Amino acid sequence: MSASARPPRVGVPATPDELLTTTRSVRLRLDLSRPVDLDQVRECVEIALQAPNGGNTQRWHWLVVAEDGLRKRIAEVYRRSFEARYPPTAAAGEAAAVGASAGGVPVGGASAGGVSDRMLAGGRHLAEHLHEVPVLVIPCLELGSRPLTAANQAGVWGSLLPAAWSYMLAARARGLGTAWTTVHLDAEQEVAELLGLPGDVRQGALIPTAHVLGDGFGPAPRRPVDSVLHLDGWGGTGWGGRGA
Repeated sequence: MSASARPPRVGVPATPDELLTTTRSVRLRLDLSRPVDLDQVRECVEIALQAPNGGNTQRWHWLVVAEDGLRKRIAEVYRRSFEARYPPTAAAGEAAAVGASAGGVPVGGASAGGVSDRMLAGGRHLAEHLHEVPVLVIPCLELGSRPLTAANQAGVWGSLLPAAWSYMLAARARGLGTAWTTVHLDAEQEVAELLGLPGDVRQGALIPTAHVLGDGFGPAPRRPVDSVLHLDGWGGTGWGGRGA
């Protein structure tokens, strides 16, 4: 589809700061009926390839799943993994939390694993409807002869996950909604077999991609910066005007 023929983008951010503070996981408002232009997805991946990666080895691969049958099989694995991790015993509390929420501000107490009822409800909604999301993007990393170990793996995944976030930012800039999900990794091998992945290729995330319902994108609720900011060592305070 040519740029001139595309529908107007919804809620496109005007500045880099707005882009960075309003790109958040969209689960309840994904438009399941509107197709996504795969050329736009390709553009987003191409932009993501500019992300930093160790030694510029570029061992990433991007699986874009748009075919209905394959998408449904992957979604079934995802749903089973989600329900195994979060049994549907608190559905009433989750539904109440969603119903009481306004403007994207979560309400309600913590549920399984400290996850809020509202967030868990959104995750369950996504798990139940993932097969309807028009595009699933699975960023992968080719490990070659380097197996994953029990040691700190930041150096390994640091060559993939920044690019996955860049993909989500590029999608947001085009009016598309995404969500960062990893629950399918509880059954990673099943999905690998569905996709025909080589044995040395590991998955880093699963990113549903769709247009969004409504036009509201706002910052996510986060802890105050001073509660997580440490100056010159753990617990260091006295930020004052030293950054000026």
